[in-house]
Amino acid sequence: MPARPRLPAWTATLTWKSACFIVGMCCSLAAVVGALVHVEVTRQTVATAREKALGKLHDVSRAYEAGEELPPESGLDPAGLPPGLRALAVSGQRGTVVGDHHGRPAMWAAAPADGRALATAIDYGQSAGTISGLDKAIIGSSVLAIGGTLLVGAFAVTRVTRRLHQTATVARRITQGDLDARVDDPRTKDPAGRQDEVAIVAGALDTMAGSLQAKLEGERRFTADVAHELRTPLTGLQAASELLPEGRPTELVRERVRTMRQLTEDLLEISRLDSGSEAVETDLHQLERLVRRVVRASGTGTEVVVVRNAHVETDRRRLERVLGNLVANAHTHGRAPVVVTVDGPVVTVRDHGDGFPDYLVAHGPQRFRSGGRGHGLGLTIAAGQAEAIGARLVFTAARDGGALAVLTLPS
Repeated sequence: MPARPRLPAWTATLTWKSACFIVGMCCSLAAVVGALVHVEVTRQTVATAREKALGKLHDVSRAYEAGEELPPESGLDPAGLPPGLRALAVSGQRGTVVGDHHGRPAMWAAAPADGRALATAIDYGQSAGTISGLDKAIIGSSVLAIGGTLLVGAFAVTRVTRRLHQTATVARRITQGDLDARVDDPRTKDPAGRQDEVAIVAGALDTMAGSLQAKLEGERRFTADVAHELRTPLTGLQAASELLPEGRPTELVRERVRTMRQLTEDLLEISRLDSGSEAVETDLHQLERLVRRVVRASGTGTEVVVVRNAHVETDRRRLERVLGNLVANAHTHGRAPVVVTVDGPVVTVRDHGDGFPDYLVAHGPQRFRSGGRGHGLGLTIAAGQAEAIGARLVFTAARDGGALAVLTLPS
């Protein structure tokens, strides 16, 4: 079955649909009004011409009965008399019809006379010209009216669609994390003033963005405050744990303290990412060397494969944080072997475990949601730091099984 042709994208716009609707309605209205005017004027013109033709026929009949000379354009069965009108007259009836006489429009009238048709004709050219001129005037005025209406309608619709586009742009900016974006429609400044539907939508979007910003800002401050408050007692707790006698209970305490300190530092880093308070410091780095340094620092048996080395301009600390978290996550939640591949500005981290959870592949990492051990903050930080340096981090599944994280750096 052949594929149906797809219309251009601009045909789906509100401006195009409104223009088609306006043109369709104007054409329909012009056609109806034009037809009514044409029919009425034609009826009156034909009735007037018929009345004149019958009056002249009456005079011709009196002259014929008196044996007088018949007026011009009159006679018995004259040349050019329409056959239908002749047959009507021969049958004993009077009638009129519009026809031709010497190549010009004429109104014929005929009556019976001694078994023949006594007929006369009057000039119908002026009346026909009047009707033709009226039709042209109707068409011309309709075209002008449609054009004017289309221009005015397009201007009005464009103003509305421009405001809708502005609202949609602000909504997209909010979706991308710009919580300061607002429509700021002047019609929403005065709550007592009249507002159209677009202004109502814009006002609702601004209100929603403000509420969302306040809520997220409150959560960020709460997280940062809690993390800051925990750092001091945890530092003291760690120092105290070092004074405990060696043994299994002491190892457990120290391990829990380290875990809590790491969680606190992760929360602080997420808070800084949310606030955007840290500047990105970029420099030119050799990607292979940077990747190997991260793998050595992880202390794991991670394999590094270099397909094509590259130099990238990025923030080394942030990039190392991203790669370190990806490698640590692969060893924590996946299975060996873990392979880091460098192919130009693209770095992939792949393990041979069960793969990323479906929610993570579909929606990205989420805080305090993890498919197993951990708090889900490592991948959240990796995604945030990748965004900060302008990189693209995608979580997917390898073809032959396992989790695959693909980091594409700006080149």
